[in-house]
Amino acid sequence: RATQYTCMLLSYLIEHKADKEKLVMKLKQLESSMSSGRKMFRLGNMVHALVAAKKTTQLADVVPRFCLTAANLTRALYFVCDGVLWLKSVGLQPDIDKPKWQNWATKCYYFSLLMNLARDWYEISWRLEQAVQEEKAKENSFWDKHSQELNCVKCAGLHGFLLLLFQILKKHPPLLLDLVKNLCDLSGPLDTLGIYKTNPGVIGFCGILSSLVGILTLASPHLKLKQ
Repeated sequence: RATQYTCMLLSYLIEHKADKEKLVMKLKQLESSMSSGRKMFRLGNMVHALVAAKKTTQLADVVPRFCLTAANLTRALYFVCDGVLWLKSVGLQPDIDKPKWQNWATKCYYFSLLMNLARDWYEISWRLEQAVQEEKAKENSFWDKHSQELNCVKCAGLHGFLLLLFQILKKHPPLLLDLVKNLCDLSGPLDTLGIYKTNPGVIGFCGILSSLVGILTLASPHLKLKQ
């Protein structure tokens, strides 16, 4: 995945240089090959998404339960569409309507990301509320440096809110990484669906950043946001 998006970004950056036509072509061919390979590797992911959806239905908190179950189910539908597109790409089902299935796949992926972002925001808002409650509990006690920073949320409006948000994300790296990954992944479907048009350079950069976050959470499982 990281290789695919790196090729996309590099080809975008050098495509207007006169002496780089062959390199751009090779990069685009490699990007296409990586994309097809990823579709094949994802054939079993539908089962994984369904198992994950079954697990998230047992969560005690109703908001994460709804968001994560919906995200996993729509992600499973995305993998179904992706599998159909793979059949088209390898020539097993040449009559498949590729634009229609691509549109369905993108919409499923987009909705899945929105549900994951809703879960992230729920986690952030819960911690924001918890931090404010802790601040109120210390109103008649000795104010340490951290509680003075929290007090900005009362006196500085948006600035105080952003400062408090920064403090919370700093204290919870898994939540920060999950938020960054989901926001980066959103660039592709937003462009494909015409909601917010960008360019291959932006999509490639966001894809690389998202992939690096994914690699980091695989290498260090404690940085992965728990369900």
